[in-house]
Amino acid sequence: MRREDENVQADTLVEQEDQVDAVAPAAPVQQGEAPAATQPEEKPAAPQQQEEAPPAKPAKTRAPKSTAKKTRTVELTLTVTGTADGEWQADLVHGTKRVVQGLSISAAAVSKAAKELHEDIAGGIDEVIEAARAQHRTRMEELEAELAKVKAALAELSE
Repeated sequence: MRREDENVQADTLVEQEDQVDAVAPAAPVQQGEAPAATQPEEKPAAPQQQEEAPPAKPAKTRAPKSTAKKTRTVELTLTVTGTADGEWQADLVHGTKRVVQGLSISAAAVSKAAKELHEDIAGGIDEVIEAARAQHRTRMEELEAELAKVKAALAELSE
């Protein structure tokens, strides 16, 4: 703050000197008067101009710096990718550096993590997991039907 005060005072003095210089030559000099009479009139006029001068523009002051600690942000990007088969993978990137790539994760872990994050996220992920379950059930039923046919064919060959 002290440095700013010095700058303000210096600016004010420079402006006042500029104003005095600008006013002094503009004062009319009457011809026929004695030089001694002219000089006293000019000197008092200059101090009056200084007093009447508009106040100097205040220097732009900066807002005081905050003493609060700045929060350091960390950029982490976690990408969870799922397939229609119900396989889940995770990728983690810290800034521009890839930390983890293609890490296999169980559907149960993904569902649990999504529920902890937010209800809307959990709803979307649970829909995808449920669709994968339905697909696996359908595939299982197809395989069971095929297994039943193979057992029947094997039983006919055994007789």
